[in-house]
Amino acid sequence: MDANRGQGGIQLLLAAEQEAQHIVNAARNAKMARLKQAKEEADKDIAEYRAQMEAEFQKKVAESSGDSGANVKRLEQETEAKIQHLKTEAARVSHDVAHMLLRHVTSVKN
Repeated sequence: MDANRGQGGIQLLLAAEQEAQHIVNAARNAKMARLKQAKEEADKDIAEYRAQMEAEFQKKVAESSGDSGANVKRLEQETEAKIQHLKTEAARVSHDVAHMLLRHVTSVKN
C-alpha cells in the first residue's frame, strides 16, 4: 500500500510539474507576443514621427527656397544702399583729400 501511495505521489508531482511547465510556456509565449506587439507599435510610432518631421523639414525647405528670391532682393537692396553711402562719403571728402595730397606733394622739405 505504501508503494502505491508513493507511486501516486510521484505521479501527482509529475502532473504538477507538467502543469507548471505549461503555465511557464504560456507566460513566455504571452510575453513574446506582447514584446512583438510593442515593437510593431513602436515601429508604427517611429514611422509616423519620421513622416511628421520630414513634412516639417520639407515645409521649411520650401519656405526658405521661396524666400530665397526675397533674401537675394533684400541683400541687393542693402548692398546698393551701402554703395550709395560710400559714394556719398567719397564725394563729401574727395575735395579735402585732393587738397591735402596736393599740399603734401608741393611742399618742399629739407
